Amino acid sequence: MFRRILSVALLGAVLASGEALAGGDEVNLYSYRQPFLIQPLLDAFTEETGIEVNVVYAKKGMVEKIKAAGENNPADAVLTVDIGRLDALLQEDLLEPVQSEVLTTHIPAHLRHPDGLWFGLTTRARVVLAHKDRVAAGTVQSLADLADPELQGKVCTRSGKHGYNVALIASVIAHEGEENAEAWLSGVKANLARKPQGNDRAQAKAIYEGVCDIAISNHYYMGKMATNEEKPEQKEWAKVVRVVFLNQDDRGQHVNISGAGVIRTGKNKDAAVRLIEFLAGEGAQNMYAQDNFEYPVRAGVALHPMLAEWGDFMADTLSLEDIARHRKAATQMVDRVRFDEGA
Repeated sequence: MFRRILSVALLGAVLASGEALAGGDEVNLYSYRQPFLIQPLLDAFTEETGIEVNVVYAKKGMVEKIKAAGENNPADAVLTVDIGRLDALLQEDLLEPVQSEVLTTHIPAHLRHPDGLWFGLTTRARVVLAHKDRVAAGTVQSLADLADPELQGKVCTRSGKHGYNVALIASVIAHEGEENAEAWLSGVKANLARKPQGNDRAQAKAIYEGVCDIAISNHYYMGKMATNEEKPEQKEWAKVVRVVFLNQDDRGQHVNISGAGVIRTGKNKDAAVRLIEFLAGEGAQNMYAQDNFEYPVRAGVALHPMLAEWGDFMADTLSLEDIARHRKAATQMVDRVRFDEGA
């Protein structure tokens, strides 16, 4: 099966020429997600529907490119991670409202935009990783515990400006207000073992090396590390930590999403909606769960055995749309407390 995977350079040429990649039996997709993660899903969609998916993979700059292209934009849909990227598209009025009984039936309300401008397809819990021996069970049970002075010098995390942490901080603001959230963030900063740095896997490595005992991470990195045959040292990092779900006695564990939306200027909107509906379907949701270690949004889909071993957890059901409204305040707060400078 032939499938066009476009480079950003080719995208630029398409935009400059004003030529849209349109056709009744295809959909043009901008994807922030890595090719090896989603290509099997797109292949399955084409096999089921006969609709080809032309993909541009890129890490950044899509909002600017879509805006610059205007009505000549070739993309029909966007697939991305983090509520922040979806909200950035929304704020620039680049998304088309979608009415779909399939999507409203199978995606919980707090994981989709109330007007159908974006839809969550998987959830990603921002959990604590704790050293199995150096951190006693029950030491950290909530986000508030991360600011406990008893943990001074024991916490690691990536930059507070990273989208995953911005969403986490925004959720604290949404629940507790800016004043309380800032006091909490200052407390977490005081407990940092080092200046925020690296990605989520680097935090597990830091625990393994004894730099810190506790880290903030998206849950699926545990699965990726524990099964990494190309870099078996990551298996050792995963072995020394356990996953801790937070706030199980009150509001629930904060989650973010991977998600999708239809581009307002797209030429193949019907096909784009069919793609998103497919990704919310049982088969695609199962592939997300088994291959990517993510939590499906659709009820009744089996989890990866590793996630099943961790047990059920209660997720925070505050609307991600509400959380997104506090992202700017969260970013400003990171600057104000000088979080990325470390303790």
